[in-house]
Amino acid sequence: MKKLSVLFAAVMMVVSVGMAKAQKIATLDVMGVLEAMPEKKKADADLKTFLDAKQAEIKKKADAGQAKLKQYTEEAPKKTADENKAREAELSKMNDEINQMQDKAQKDFVAKRDAAYEPVEKKLNDVVTKVAKANGYDYVMDANSSAFVYKAGTDATPAVKKELGL
Repeated sequence: MKKLSVLFAAVMMVVSVGMAKAQKIATLDVMGVLEAMPEKKKADADLKTFLDAKQAEIKKKADAGQAKLKQYTEEAPKKTADENKAREAELSKMNDEINQMQDKAQKDFVAKRDAAYEPVEKKLNDVVTKVAKANGYDYVMDANSSAFVYKAGTDATPAVKKELGL
């Protein structure tokens, strides 16, 4: 029985020593690096241009609808009930078209954003992996994460920026 407890103690010591191996953890200012990347800046500018164009297109259609609404409202007393009902249906159809344009613009924007940011994120992740392996980091965590209560580890931001040429 004594041999068994000594063997158990020896196994526990080996296991605890293996678990106590220090993990190299670094932090990275992900947003700071992303904002400094020219690819991200270009993607942001392209997305803003795309969004502005879609919003202008929707505004033009909405303004045309408002003008028709005003015209039809002014002319309504002089028109027959059937004409007014047809005009209401026309305005309702325009409103539906505007809503569809807004939905399509939103979906197109999300797809364009995902496509624009994918290569930027891939490049950043590849460089972070390269820097982590080169410096022996086991983990690289976002320095802006609210999960950190205390941060005194290595900051990988300068190494990542250097590797990106920023």
